[in-house]
Amino acid sequence: MEDMDRRYELRLTAEPSRFAVVRRIVQAHLRHWHLAAVTDQTLLGLTELLANVYQHVGATAPCTLRLRAGTDTLTVEVSDDSPDLPQARTPEPFDSGGRGLSIVAALCKEWGAQLSDTGKTVWFTVATSPVPAPALLDSVPLLALEVPAGALQPVLAD
Repeated sequence: MEDMDRRYELRLTAEPSRFAVVRRIVQAHLRHWHLAAVTDQTLLGLTELLANVYQHVGATAPCTLRLRAGTDTLTVEVSDDSPDLPQARTPEPFDSGGRGLSIVAALCKEWGAQLSDTGKTVWFTVATSPVPAPALLDSVPLLALEVPAGALQPVLAD
């Protein structure tokens, strides 16, 4: 597959009512690019970035979504017209928000934000190369326990 086939751009307004459609479009591209394994983390990260545009830039703020699939990473970018760079916060346990960028950081390989002439771009990358089975598991011996008959009691749920 040529590199050009693995790029996508969509201009949209950051309205939550449109997020589901955007997620379906991205999911279709990931399936087409044989990247279905990273769909959940990609869609969650993307939703957080779009929600930040909605919350911090404006309810009908225009933005641009870009997807770029490389050899072993997928890059997701959301650009908007605001020059205000996002800042990761440490919310109190009962705060209802402020965790979006922490979620993105936890899900992805790396993330960042950069200013442009017309605003900013917030991006993240997801590793797409197959993750080998941990070698540690090969060295762990299987344990067999002998349990005498009648030693286990059934547990009944109410």
